[in-house]
Amino acid sequence: MKTPVIKKPAAVTALTDWGAIDNGLQGRSQTSGRLLHKGANGQSECGIWRCTPGKWRCEVERDEFCHFLEGRCTYIHENGEVIEIDGDCIVFFRKGWKGVCHVTQEICKVYMIA
Repeated sequence: MKTPVIKKPAAVTALTDWGAIDNGLQGRSQTSGRLLHKGANGQSECGIWRCTPGKWRCEVERDEFCHFLEGRCTYIHENGEVIEIDGDCIVFFRKGWKGVCHVTQEICKVYMIA
């Protein structure tokens, strides 16, 4: 079995359209990405994700590790905690995290969902 590798993920342009964010509050964020790996029964997943500006409510369904490579956004937890994101920032969102995401400059991240 060949080991999956993506070099220079922020520069990858061959992405799949993953559609618009359904629960938008402002704007219409469009997402795209490329899977690096998807585990059996969808239990784990990792890859590249891009998202255009907009604002929406989000709820993390499984633990997710993110390394944001470029762009700007703010996550606001329902308890008021504010997480400012820009390029070269890592975040771990625990399952059940709820709040709002506001993308102000297109973001690109590599992610791992467990």
